[in-house]
Amino acid sequence: MISESPVPAVVPTGRMAGMEQPVLGLPGGLELRPWRLSDADVLVTAGRDPAIHRWNRLPEETPEGARRRIERMHERWRAERSAIWAVARPGREAMGLIGWGDIDLAGGSAEIVYWLLPAARGGGVAVEATKRLGEWALNDLGLHRLRLCHSVANPASCRVADKAGYSFEGTMRSALLHADGWHDQHLHALVQGDA
Repeated sequence: MISESPVPAVVPTGRMAGMEQPVLGLPGGLELRPWRLSDADVLVTAGRDPAIHRWNRLPEETPEGARRRIERMHERWRAERSAIWAVARPGREAMGLIGWGDIDLAGGSAEIVYWLLPAARGGGVAVEATKRLGEWALNDLGLHRLRLCHSVANPASCRVADKAGYSFEGTMRSALLHADGWHDQHLHALVQGDA
């Protein structure tokens, strides 16, 4: 007989699945919104961008594959496994992706993932989106600890983590396999109560 854990879940099962994925405003007239099937071509374009392709997994090569991936994003929201948003101007196609993967509601944690198309880079969009999603995850969903991990060879993500208020916690050796081999990763975190 398996007994229940003496530690209660940080976020109860069903909390995320029981809510609609919100649209979250960003400075500069941008928003974070759920991905739409009409955004499929953006995923294909992103998979062809050298920087996105280098640092992110699962590039989509066809619109059909991209549409299936968008459908999986919505399924994973309902299954409380991930929460992925498009970065966009209202009424326009996506210019980036940001969200929470590896969500553990019981343990109160998740890991952020993100990328921006070249035209959206360099203006602080990734920092603002990372901050906004941190607020949502900690204050609205109720998670306790958020991780931001990136290859040590990706200094742009290190700057995003720092500017978004994620504390550097250390280096994880040989932590993620990329096309060019194993990469050490920096681990940054934001926890409930951080300023």
